[in-house]
Amino acid sequence: MGMSVTISVATEQDAEQIFRLQYLCFQSEAALYGNYRIDPLVQTLDSVRQEVASDCVFVARLGEEVVGSVRGKVTEDGAAAIGKLCVHPRLQGHGIGARLLRAAEAALAEERGAKRFRLFTGHRSEGNLRLYRRSGYETVGRSQGADGVELIVLEKQAGTYAATA
Repeated sequence: MGMSVTISVATEQDAEQIFRLQYLCFQSEAALYGNYRIDPLVQTLDSVRQEVASDCVFVARLGEEVVGSVRGKVTEDGAAAIGKLCVHPRLQGHGIGARLLRAAEAALAEERGAKRFRLFTGHRSEGNLRLYRRSGYETVGRSQGADGVELIVLEKQAGTYAATA
């Protein structure tokens, strides 16, 4: 019988695995846009360590291996910014991303007082958009990332959980 994937709060010891996983997972996004300077690919290990220490960071584990992660923090306007959601390519399509997203939303609302959630994804990232819409997010605008990629801005109110996420 195989092991099951568990979701838990990231620890300082997870930072390096998160860093490597993020680099692997965001290769396909970079290829989609022909831009290998997107933030998840140029972020430093020290920066990931700082986020694990200060932000709301969850990981998905298969045994000792980190196979997914997500980060969130409450911004000045009271919304929770959720980002860098990633799942190892060999495990995508099994609901791990949705589970990570729900864990981050719950912690950001319950522990950090977020009233709504905001996230960004590239305008060509159809798989990401499907996941976010199934999870109750709605498009509220567009912006341009520092890396030049056109982003779709999605939001939902805290407490809004999709029945089929």
